This record gives sequence, C-alpha cells and structure tokens, in this order.
Amino acid sequence: MIALPYLRLAREAIATKFNGSTIDKNAYLNQYPALGLKQATFVTLTLHGQLRGCIGSLIAHRLLIDDLISNAQSAAFHDSRFTPLTPSECSDIKIEVSLLSEPVLLQYTDAEDLKSKIHINEDGVILRHGNYQATFLPQVWEELTDFESFFAHLGMKAGIGSDPLIYHPEVYTYQVEKIKED
Repeated sequence: MIALPYLRLAREAIATKFNGSTIDKNAYLNQYPALGLKQATFVTLTLHGQLRGCIGSLIAHRLLIDDLISNAQSAAFHDSRFTPLTPSECSDIKIEVSLLSEPVLLQYTDAEDLKSKIHINEDGVILRHGNYQATFLPQVWEELTDFESFFAHLGMKAGIGSDPLIYHPEVYTYQVEKIKED
C-alpha cells in the first residue's frame, strides 16, 4: 500500500474548500486503481497534538476515492465537536487515514466472554443497541488501555451509559490500516 496518495488526496480535498479548485479524480484513479474499489475510511485531523476532527464510514458503500474526499472534508468542516477548520490552521494540521476492514459481528454470552474475544490495540469496535450506536477506532486503545474503560467510554459515546454491556448490545469488530503524516 502506498501511503502518499491517500494523505495527499485527503489534504487536497480539504484545500479545495479554501481555494476553489477541483480534484482530478480520473488522474488519481489512473495512477492508483485501488482508489476505484469500495472501501470504508476514517479521516482524523490533529492540530498541535490535539484532535481537531474525525469523521468516517463504517461500511464500504462508495468508492475509496469518494469516501476519502467526503470524510476529509467532513472531518475538517462538519465535525459537530469543532468549529470549521480555518485557512490558517490548514497548513498545521496532521492527517491520519484509516482504511477499515468489513465489521464482523461477535457472538458472546457475557462481558467476560466478550473480553476474551476483543483484541486490545488491534480491534476497532462498534457498539449497537437499538437506535444507539458508537465506534472507536483501534487507535483509541492508546488512550483507553483496558477493556473496562474502553467500553465505558464507548457506551457513553453511544448514549447508553458507562455500563453498556448490561444491555447485551451487538458488538462488531474491525481492523484498520493506518496511514499517518509524521
């Protein structure tokens, strides 16, 4: 996997909103045919080491090139936790692109069984209960390093509280290929 086109494409997608240019998708697709496959992505932006935006897709529902462009622009301008990125911030942001595998539903009987099936530092997790859903990328294990705190925060993010496993929610796992600017 060549990291350069993914990061360059994400940065160019953000820049188009400031400079009015357009992306030559055909040129990208001709040079990097993998961009023409369906793929789910997340784009994470950091500014001075702090999260500045993170938006993505959990399911591959469009071409990688379109998913990456849309998620880069959404992370920069439509993440409801942040104000839209400004032109002065644009040159200082660091971009991370995560290419997601297909989520797999885990069958489990209780919290201990689930704990034995989760691979800390490897699995991204989707928690779903009724109309409530949240995900954490595998990178979140770097901050929430144990099973209990990871799922407590994921439950809070989903809106079902800090003990989400009492509801026996659906739990899906996925892995990512992380491509990051230095």
